[in-house]
Amino acid sequence: MQVSDVFRFKNREIRALHLTWIAFFITFYVWFNMAPLASSILKSADWLTKDDLRLFAIANVALTIPARIVVGMALDKWGPRRVFSVLMVSMAVPTLAFALGDTREQLFFARLIMSSVGASFVVGIHMTALWFRPRDIGFAEGFYAGWGNFGSAAAALTIPTVALSVYGGDDGWRYAIATSGVIMAAYGVFYWFAITDGPTRDTHKKPRKAAALEVSTYRDLGLLIAFTVPLIGILSILVWRVQNTGYIDTMTATFCYAAIAVVVVYQVWQVLRVNLPILRKGVPEDDRYPFSSVAALNTTYFANFGAELAVVSMLPLFFQETWGLTPVTAGIIASSFAFVNLFARPMGGLVSDRMGNRRFVMLSYMIGIAIGFALMGLLDSSWPLIVAIAITIGCSFFVQGAEGATFGIIPSIKRRVTGQIAGMAGAYGNVGAVFYLFIFMYVTPSQFFFIIATGAFISWVVCYFLLKEPEGGFGDEYVISSVDEAIANEARIRKETEADLATLFVGSERVGLADRGAGLTVTARFKDMDDLRSTLDRLSPPKGRTPAE
Repeated sequence: MQVSDVFRFKNREIRALHLTWIAFFITFYVWFNMAPLASSILKSADWLTKDDLRLFAIANVALTIPARIVVGMALDKWGPRRVFSVLMVSMAVPTLAFALGDTREQLFFARLIMSSVGASFVVGIHMTALWFRPRDIGFAEGFYAGWGNFGSAAAALTIPTVALSVYGGDDGWRYAIATSGVIMAAYGVFYWFAITDGPTRDTHKKPRKAAALEVSTYRDLGLLIAFTVPLIGILSILVWRVQNTGYIDTMTATFCYAAIAVVVVYQVWQVLRVNLPILRKGVPEDDRYPFSSVAALNTTYFANFGAELAVVSMLPLFFQETWGLTPVTAGIIASSFAFVNLFARPMGGLVSDRMGNRRFVMLSYMIGIAIGFALMGLLDSSWPLIVAIAITIGCSFFVQGAEGATFGIIPSIKRRVTGQIAGMAGAYGNVGAVFYLFIFMYVTPSQFFFIIATGAFISWVVCYFLLKEPEGGFGDEYVISSVDEAIANEARIRKETEADLATLFVGSERVGLADRGAGLTVTARFKDMDDLRSTLDRLSPPKGRTPAE
């Protein structure tokens, strides 16, 4: 795939790419529509404080973590078209609730629920993987993510103007946020009708079970459990922060901690429930995949996207205080970190496509991040500002490129569970953000940059030992196993059976075929007893013949 191909709008896959990155752009615009309006919100709502807004900022990334896991499961079951559309329409509700909120509790919970919109990223990753071949997936995913992720920067640049100039007044911020939510809902409805899950009806491959990620060995099962616990456990940091700011008392916090523990135990049980029967039966050789690669990519996204979310939130103040800049100038300089997304992330995917070795590209980017943040840790007022800006942009180039390289590998690991793998890796990006923002409360900016550099180096070590080059990562088609074919054949037979049942129970309003335990259950609904009797008479064998005849 060439860079110029993104302008070939007549190609169906290119249209799908543009439709999907625009959806992602809108959701990220909505997700990050609060921070640029912070001063307007404080001015209009004098019952809020800066500490309240800091808490809202943490809430704004909190539920994205479990949401990406749940959305990943939903993707594998229902496909990205439905999930993306439903997500955009449903998340418009808390957006409007935030815009209309008149208490700090209402604003907090609206923002908390609204943070689920950040799961939109993994939806588009899955949709793009359905439309593009393995050899082109790196650039396609990078273009989708880079341009879609720019929605956060676009919100910072435009939504204050919408609030102050288009609407104006003390409630201008409310109208601006509400408008973004309405636009998102409208595009969600449009997206439902404008796209399909891949170029053909059978492009979307479903897993055997969507309740938890399938693995191939008992070793991988242990590794999956180890990486499952932090996904939910990290939310305890949010509970601790909320308790310290006075939103909840000790009893409520204890209840929240207990709830988090229950969810962790439940998720681990789901992992065991799904995988133990599969492992006891034995996984065919051609259906196995290395979960170690998923674990390695979890660490990369923790170290690159997690660092990006954390650094973007503190970079303006860092430049302002270190070089004595005005808030406006510092904000413009700091925004360069996000602007690099437009070309660096697609380039990361493109390099992954062209180099012929996706593992090597991933390792190169991660060591680049470690070096970049280590250099940022050395920055102080004695450094020329122009050099500091150059180092910041260079570091961002490796951060965004690593994000593109990460999702250049994910679609080729295991086709039918791409949604769950993307959901887990994407969630680890938010785990990284929450973790780094928590650490930042106790360290200086220089120490913060060195800590992030250390995290990137640790991820490099993990990738060196665990990350495998994906099989068929540069082919024209994704690798399909015997189990994939069996599942597809079962789905075809099921559809044919449902059609036969509909013909058999022609007098019924609705015929259903559902899995129940170890068997199948057929249900049929009739308008009244006469319709039921008519169908039974028609199905009854003639006199003198047995039912088998």
